[in-house]
Amino acid sequence: MQAIGLCRFSYPAIGGFQVDFDDFAEKLDYLYAPARMEERFATFETVTLPPLRAQTDPDFTFVVLIGDSLPDQYRTRLEALLADMPQAVIQSHPPAQHRPIMKRVINSVRRMDNAPCLQFRMDDDDAVSVDFIARLREVANDIRPLAARRDVLAIDFNRGFIIRPGPLGVAASETTAPYQTAALAMMVAPTSRHTIMNFAHNKLAEKMTTITVTDSIMMLRGHNDFNDSRQGPHARPHKLTLMDDTGEALLFDRFAIDCNAVRRAFSAL
Repeated sequence: MQAIGLCRFSYPAIGGFQVDFDDFAEKLDYLYAPARMEERFATFETVTLPPLRAQTDPDFTFVVLIGDSLPDQYRTRLEALLADMPQAVIQSHPPAQHRPIMKRVINSVRRMDNAPCLQFRMDDDDAVSVDFIARLREVANDIRPLAARRDVLAIDFNRGFIIRPGPLGVAASETTAPYQTAALAMMVAPTSRHTIMNFAHNKLAEKMTTITVTDSIMMLRGHNDFNDSRQGPHARPHKLTLMDDTGEALLFDRFAIDCNAVRRAFSAL
């Protein structure tokens, strides 16, 4: 079964933001502001990428979507950052409607063979555990008789942490929340062109059968001032506590995240 992950890296979609801008130039100014981009790169490099590089099952495709307006210095930096990751594919597109372009990008790398396709999406400040792809395939194989009667079926690994990396390390709060983007996947039938981007992640249970796996820490959800979900008036506060040595050891074991590297990267901002 092919596994495809999609990450939107400061892509200026039309729509797709909880808080959008009246003027498109204003959106680009916000997305590509130097302070925001430095924070994005620090998080992407020290939180998102380490567990993807350390996957116990390395057989997956990781598509990173960027805008064709991304300044050259950031594109060059991103290409260098992903150069040693054979699973990574950078796709550059002009601004387009959010869901149609995301669906097109996923299907552009999909093998239309006789096996189901496993798909997941993540933000550029999220992370999945080092065994995420292996566990995803394991669960998918376990439920193949159930999935065979459906076009789509969701697999939700719902246990993890909300985190905020910074110069002191990683502040975190444990969470068991359903249908969050990180570590939420979809199993798509061989004959279906649906993608995980056809559906709002928090409404998947209204659209399809879902399987919830809650037996281990599988995902990290980024929490910072640049989160789209933090910009609106209804943003939920989260009380995060700086992780101690035990917590940092857990991050290294489950996500290959080096908290000393986190401290160095964020101290330099």
